[in-house]
Amino acid sequence: MDVTHALSPEARRVHRYLTEPDLGHPDPWPQPSRLTATDLGHLLPLAYRTPGTGSPAFSMRCAVEDEVRQRQPEFTRESRRALYEALVDRLEKRKWADMCLAAGALLRTPGGEETGELAGLARVLTEFMVANERLETPYALLAVAGVAGMEEVTVMTDEQPASLAVAERDLVLGLDPAGRALVAEIGPRSYGSPPELPDAWERLTELPAYVSFARAALEAAEARLAAIHAGELPYRADKAFTAAEVPALGRAARLALFRDEPWLPELIGSLLSRVAVAPTAAKTLPSQALLFEIGRAVERFPTPEALTALRAARAATRHAGVVKQLDRMIKRAEPGLADRVEVAFRMPDLGFGPGGRLEVPLGEHRAVVAPGEGGEFALTWWQGDRQLKGVPAAVRKEHPEEVKRLRELVKQMRRQLTTLARALEAGFAGESALPYAMWRGQVAEHPIAGSMAARLIWEVEVAPGQWRAVLGGPEALEVTGDRVRLWHPARATVAEVGRWREAVTERRLRQPFKQAFREVYPLTPAEEETAAYSNRFAAHVVDYRRLYAMFKARAWETRMLGPWDGGDAGEARRVLAEGRWRVSFYHDYLYDEPGEYATTDQVRFHRRGAEGWQEAPLAEVPPLVFSEAMRDVDLFVAVTSIAADPEWADRGHDRHLDYWRETSFGPLQPSGEVRRDALARILPRTSVADRCVLGDRFLVVRGDLRTYKIHLGSGNILMEPGDVYLCIVSARDRDERLFLPFEEDDRLALILSKALLLARDTEITDESIVRQIKG
Repeated sequence: MDVTHALSPEARRVHRYLTEPDLGHPDPWPQPSRLTATDLGHLLPLAYRTPGTGSPAFSMRCAVEDEVRQRQPEFTRESRRALYEALVDRLEKRKWADMCLAAGALLRTPGGEETGELAGLARVLTEFMVANERLETPYALLAVAGVAGMEEVTVMTDEQPASLAVAERDLVLGLDPAGRALVAEIGPRSYGSPPELPDAWERLTELPAYVSFARAALEAAEARLAAIHAGELPYRADKAFTAAEVPALGRAARLALFRDEPWLPELIGSLLSRVAVAPTAAKTLPSQALLFEIGRAVERFPTPEALTALRAARAATRHAGVVKQLDRMIKRAEPGLADRVEVAFRMPDLGFGPGGRLEVPLGEHRAVVAPGEGGEFALTWWQGDRQLKGVPAAVRKEHPEEVKRLRELVKQMRRQLTTLARALEAGFAGESALPYAMWRGQVAEHPIAGSMAARLIWEVEVAPGQWRAVLGGPEALEVTGDRVRLWHPARATVAEVGRWREAVTERRLRQPFKQAFREVYPLTPAEEETAAYSNRFAAHVVDYRRLYAMFKARAWETRMLGPWDGGDAGEARRVLAEGRWRVSFYHDYLYDEPGEYATTDQVRFHRRGAEGWQEAPLAEVPPLVFSEAMRDVDLFVAVTSIAADPEWADRGHDRHLDYWRETSFGPLQPSGEVRRDALARILPRTSVADRCVLGDRFLVVRGDLRTYKIHLGSGNILMEPGDVYLCIVSARDRDERLFLPFEEDDRLALILSKALLLARDTEITDESIVRQIKG
């Protein structure tokens, strides 16, 4: 049947490539990214049939398949049948067929519930895969078998009857082909599969039998772990669950988290606490695989309680490698709370009263848990009105369990506040706003969350489109409105930003993340000219291993580069604004003695639409999305650039030395400009204020032996006269406690500590520093 009449002009050009193998390269080359979802559904069967390698037709096949892996195709009944025919074609030669594509097509054919015309083709596929024991994707196979009317297909042959995977399989066998395909959709799928359907989990909740299975499976898993810890079942490291049970439990956990089931918090806390540690003193686990699988489920659908349970598991496990993996999972999961406003700010009060204070009498002493200076909760001990330095001996002797409980309570609170802070900060790019009643009840007036809210600046919508900025705390509650959001300096005037920075500094408020002093990255004239990409942070030489670690720590997705084929060019990605935007930061591997380095390149943005990800001009990127993305990129470069290494020049490196000099003492990026503004407010409150002068790029410090220029970007130092380089790797603040209005800029603290040290240069005892100064 000729289907080309249903294709777009771009798709007809691609169609010609796929059907005329000898066609040369025309000008211009077709752009598969411009194909519609229906185009992809029509062209995929043709691509699947295209043989050979190295020809233009094969290149076009790869381009079409790449598009399918990145966005959703849509099939008609005709193109769906064509796909099944393509999967059957040359089956004996290939020895395999992509059953996930076949099953997925059942879900991507609007109005295509009738599948009778596929029965014969489905039977051929099913019989071949079973005969050749290709059972890698069992539920996709069962979906296609259901289309064929074959109900006696055997999968999971190695599982015992009591296996949780067998229970899930038996449930799936009772579903129609579309229901089976839906379970296959949320499970491990083939490399060629399109992205998971956006509404897959909503559709799964419409299957009551699967919802019931999710709870029963997780309860059974928890009971098995309890029996192992009680000695009722033998303990074997990493053998508590089979390889088929782990993904089944992962699907159950994801569904329960997606539905935010009320029974889940207690259950997942107990399950994770038992799966993370052996019942013996061994460092092994009952099932490392299940712990990580549930961790990935929490990444996908985070809740505050699940993150708290994951943090507790991280604290309990004895396996160092597991700790590192859980740290990465937690950091990736926390920003996802910003996309789940309905659950993000739900925190238990843990028995605390107004103001976040808890008092526990213990004989003639009492324990007090309350926010201290800077807002961080601390446990203190009192006898009457006198605060003690530590735990009283009598309390330690008579109430050891209560002491342990209170210490764990403080840790739990800090974990919850860390999660809340990261969720709030992640909401900046999406310009998240909360209903006023939710914000007031779950954040501002909450006994624990309120301590954090009081240190942040909020905007209340007092009339449609009119926002009033207020500092959190009692005064914020005097302003009412419909919605509340975090204040961001990108939406404020320069004068307003200055006033808030002064207020935060004057009140000695240590904000949980940079807000008043947050860097802002507006579009530059150079970026308006390049239009599609930014070169603002290109051409930097960075420590590649540190850069890779920073990507992981900031929840950017990337692959490891190295001296192997295809390992020389990289792209790090982060999805922002509740999944609507994606930023890409390109970088190239540079193997160079004495280490591993990379050079940085362009930053580009993509918008998610009905047709998947499409590149967007920088001018169309929302200002907060652009600013928050570029802030991350600035952080990557600032932390990992070789210019941030004060010992680089002293190691005798000749390569990249010009770059090191230019960047170490060159113009400031926005992060350096914010650091200068913070110093302008902090320095007058220090003991060396009369010896310091702030310039455009340097903090100039007058010592008794020399005058020093500390660069506000790199923290590196030049000595006058002659701009002689002074290498100081670190410097401790010896005699005064520094107040910083935020906690996340280590370089600001380093610059301040260097200033304090150099202002009293005659008191320096470090011989390596003294030798350089006296030169």
